[in-house]
Amino acid sequence: MAIPSSWVLKATGFKKGMALGLMMMAAGALIFIPAVMSRTYMLFLLGLFIQGTGLAILQTASNPYITILGPVESAARRISIMGICNKVAGAIAPIVLGAIILKNTDGLKESIARLDSVQRAIVLNELASRVIVPYLIITSILVVLSALIYFSQLPEINTEQEDKSLAAANSDKTSIFQFPHLLMGVATLFLYTGAEVMAGDTIISYGASQGIALSTAKFFTSCTLSGMIAGYIIGIVCIPRYFTQEKALKASALLGIIFTLAALLTDGYTSVLFIALLGLANSLMWPAIWPLAMQGLGRFTKIGSSLMIMAIAGAAIIPLLYGRLADVLNPHQAYWILIPCYVFIGYYAASGHKIKSRSRL
Repeated sequence: MAIPSSWVLKATGFKKGMALGLMMMAAGALIFIPAVMSRTYMLFLLGLFIQGTGLAILQTASNPYITILGPVESAARRISIMGICNKVAGAIAPIVLGAIILKNTDGLKESIARLDSVQRAIVLNELASRVIVPYLIITSILVVLSALIYFSQLPEINTEQEDKSLAAANSDKTSIFQFPHLLMGVATLFLYTGAEVMAGDTIISYGASQGIALSTAKFFTSCTLSGMIAGYIIGIVCIPRYFTQEKALKASALLGIIFTLAALLTDGYTSVLFIALLGLANSLMWPAIWPLAMQGLGRFTKIGSSLMIMAIAGAAIIPLLYGRLADVLNPHQAYWILIPCYVFIGYYAASGHKIKSRSRL
């Protein structure tokens, strides 16, 4: 839904688009209530799809908005602040929801197997009903946030009207595909999101494959998230005062290569530690890639942003490739897939983002 999101934003603008995205997410959350009442899996999927659609609109609007709201050289700092909120919420939400929704589920799974069909239906209905209150709260919060943004004093930014210098630079442009630095930014973001998800989502099973007990390994994802939060704080403090967004991305790519090689050349807790440190290496990539890719798009900003949001699919595809390699080789050696990812990200940081025309490719 990323491309349709750009069409929506042309009609609504960034500010109203963010409010609309939140309302759609609220509508998706609300669908969970009839889904619970009927215990219909397809209704749950419909609710998730609508939430994803709202999130696509929200992301397509918010990332370029934050990028161009202030000086472009400090955009990574503003996006890093968003990143901290994202990761803290990402760490807290599963714990809170899990404590409510998944309470005593292991015991219920065992007892359900011994119940007759009538009793089983009663127990499953009770279990499903636990979703109602949390998702009513989520719906309410999303509606309030939507209203706050809609009625806020946040300025609307009209990217359709370019200033004279930008209009002159884009005078011969008729398509988003005439911006090579944006297209390479999409590829870079695709690889980055895959690398980020791998660092957080494979570390538990990787730790288990290294002979570490799951009771200990289950905390490893929190280590990766902690590294990302530390990196965001570094970005907030240091960009652009001590180093630029380009240098932050170069350093991040280099750290990604170093930590991956270190993980590949070691074993046990040491290897797991270096996978966790990839959270630090990855932290400033999203904040740095966005302003570099969106620079100079002008009236093509909304469609460019939608392509960037589509690139998040890398988080779904690259971990699957890792899983296939882990099956063919082993979970340890499968991390070699990260090296070309970080090499390309480093290339984009060094020179790829500077290519403004196809003649320079």
